Amino acid sequence: MGNFIDATIDRRSLLKAGAAASALALAPVAVRAQAKIAPPNIIKAGTLIMSINPTLPPLQFVDDKGELKGMRVELANECCKKLGLAPEYIRTEFATMIPGLAAKRWDMINTGIFWTEERSKLMYMVPYEQAAISFLAAKGNPLGIKTVDDLAGKKISVELGGIEERRTREVADRVAKKGLKPITVMTFNNFAEAFQALKAGQSDAATSIDATAMFMQQRGDFTRAVSGVFPQIACFAFANKILAEAIASTLNDLKKDGYYGKLLDQYGVLKIDEDKFSIKGPGPA
Repeated sequence: MGNFIDATIDRRSLLKAGAAASALALAPVAVRAQAKIAPPNIIKAGTLIMSINPTLPPLQFVDDKGELKGMRVELANECCKKLGLAPEYIRTEFATMIPGLAAKRWDMINTGIFWTEERSKLMYMVPYEQAAISFLAAKGNPLGIKTVDDLAGKKISVELGGIEERRTREVADRVAKKGLKPITVMTFNNFAEAFQALKAGQSDAATSIDATAMFMQQRGDFTRAVSGVFPQIACFAFANKILAEAIASTLNDLKKDGYYGKLLDQYGVLKIDEDKFSIKGPGPA
């Protein structure tokens, strides 16, 4: 408590001296003093460390100043604010996220990870949005892709290891069972690389979630050829149950005060159907 009082006194004296920048530097001290959750339930005191793959605008991306932006970033930052924690992001490929969570490299996966039965046995998952899969085509859709069957014989680029890759392979299997030309699934380290392959003509289509596909189309990069496929829920994921419960409780507060609904509506993201946010699945054994 003494450190918090000292910080407050110092801040007042600095403001009187006109040293506003120095006063702002003291802000993390106050954040830590008010934190509602601490180690061992988080890795570092006063901080929520999150993994993110910022290649999916408008949900998670890096702007031209190198800063993290997007709906998922804003939502997580607001949760941190409510819990008195400073957000810290580690940018990494999706394939590293689940192993990194288990190894305690980060407290939370914040990349819109889709819920599956298998994943729910490895992590504590808290659903917060609904998302479906889209297939992007080159601008203007020159190949005339309108249905999943139209993807037969095409090359589709997708991020390695995510549910998007799994769904793309399911589409490939479905097309093959119909006796149509086989789909070639091209995997990349992240979505940015997958989109670049489409832009460069290396692939005929690229898989993404609906919100990102719509953003890409509105920006004039690609055409959203097929959308609304495989709708499912996206989650925050945790190795620690107490932290997962704290985030779920915070999301409920944000829902009550209107922040959650306003934010998702702003980005055109579907809200989950449940009345109350909670852990979905059994979590680690």
